[in-house]
Parts: sequence; C-alpha cells; structure tokens
Amino acid sequence: MISDVVKVFKELDKKDFRILNGIELGMRTHEWVPVEDLLSFTGFSYGDLEYKLRKLRHYNFVIATHTPYDGYRIYFEGYDALALNAFVKRNVICAIGDEIGVGKESVVHEAIREPELAIGDYEPAIVKFHREGQTSFKSVKRARSHLEGKEHFSWIYAARLAAQREYEIMKKLSPKVSIPKPIDCNRHAIVMEVASGSILAKTRLGDPLHYLNEILQQVANAYGEGIIHSDLSEYNIFVSTEGVQLIDWPQYVTPAHPHAKDLLLRDISNILTHFEKKYGIQTDANAIYDDLTSGNEVRI
Repeated sequence: MISDVVKVFKELDKKDFRILNGIELGMRTHEWVPVEDLLSFTGFSYGDLEYKLRKLRHYNFVIATHTPYDGYRIYFEGYDALALNAFVKRNVICAIGDEIGVGKESVVHEAIREPELAIGDYEPAIVKFHREGQTSFKSVKRARSHLEGKEHFSWIYAARLAAQREYEIMKKLSPKVSIPKPIDCNRHAIVMEVASGSILAKTRLGDPLHYLNEILQQVANAYGEGIIHSDLSEYNIFVSTEGVQLIDWPQYVTPAHPHAKDLLLRDISNILTHFEKKYGIQTDANAIYDDLTSGNEVRI
C-alpha cells in the first residue's frame, strides 16, 4: 500500500533508488533481473548490494527468486517509491496524504504542492497511481486496444503506458474540456488538480436538467477534439456549483476506432439512464448522438 511506502520513504537513500532503477530497467528484458546485472548497473560490491536488497525485500519493494538463478522483480510499492521520488525531486509535490479513491486499476491519494512563487498557501492536488496489470495481464490486454499486438509486457509496462496515455490526452483536452488540470506524470503516476465538488452518483442535484446538459456539452467538446471517453458513467463525473468535470480517461478512443459509435452511444446511454432513474428525465440516446456527432448544440 502507498501508505506503507510513505512511512519508509525517508529511510530510503540514493543507493536504494539506484537498485530500484536497475531492477526497473532490467525488467524490460528479464522476467527476473539477475544479480549480476544489478552489480554491473549499480557498481556496488556484492556485500553492499545484498544488504540493500534485504532491506528492500523487508519493505516489500522487491521480490526474489533463486530458481534457476538469483534474480529480482520490483513490486508496485517499489514502483510507487520511484514515482514519488521523481515528483519530490521535481518539486511537484511536497507531501502525500490519505487514500481517497481505489478501483480495479488505480489508487488515488491526496497530495500537497508548494505555491509556485514560494508565497501563499500550499495547494491541494491528487496523485493517481495506475495499477493496470496487477491482477491479470490477459484481461488488461483484452480491454486495452493500445496493448494489442504486444506479446510480451510486464505490469510495469502496462501501468506506465496507461498513465502516460491518460496524461497526454488530459493535456490535449485541458482546458477545452472540463477536466482536472494535469500537472505532471512519472512512470505509472499522474499528479493533477483536485476535481471540484462530489461524484455525480453520490449527489442529489437541485437542477438535474442543467447538469445533464452540462455533462453532454463536455462529451460534445471532447468529441470535437476527436476524443471519446468510452468508459463514462455517474462514477467518473464530478459536479459542483461551478459546473461538471469528467475524470478517468485511460480508455479513450478516437472516432476512427472500429467501435467508436457503440462506445460513444454507451457513454451517452449511461448518463441518460442515471438521470432517468434518479430524476425521471427521459431522453433518446440516438437523438443526442446525432446532434453531438453532427456538431449541433446538444440541449435537452
């Protein structure tokens, strides 16, 4: 857990991170990174390396095998530590707090940033750690078009690729589409602004029709930029007095995708179904789809 990483983070030194870096790089070509490769990469003596590896194993940052040779893999906790170290060294965040969200493929934590001009109050942020591949490589591969054709990949590769993919599309969409502003990305983690308000699924709206139109407008704005969310629901939309924000973009597709129409219709239908069940608002998803894709104003 990331909370465990935070507890021991200050106990890690440059040698620890050097070893983690070596295992990370070695996993590009090895299922288990040989000790000989780590000795070569770090330049440490065998005794120093063995001592440090015992420490990293104690923290559950790495795991070892002795068959058919002595080798090591990095755990998610070790990868978390590498990402956090990069953010701290870049002055992107200065502290990380409680877990505020967890899903099958990500964990979200509160964080604090120093003010950009070294004056004023500390700024809140969140860090999203991708977890694609943690449970099943095969299921992730089936569900992610960007992994098609890649026969060999580790969970490091799957999680890192998902984070970079989401970060790049967030940079493209912001501020044309209402989303939390992306701040930085390293390995499998993204730092972004805190989404405003509360999750739509857990919120009772005073003017539901207004918010439904706002959501559909953001879907239209994204489509105008050539992007379809493809996993939109009441659980990844935030609502506030300021408007709406759409989150969780790693599964996006473009209109050129062979199933683009079905995916966009599903996004629209998910939202309309929520508003119909909770507020009794009935709307035709196909009519909304036609307006949205033709560039007409989307209003109910």
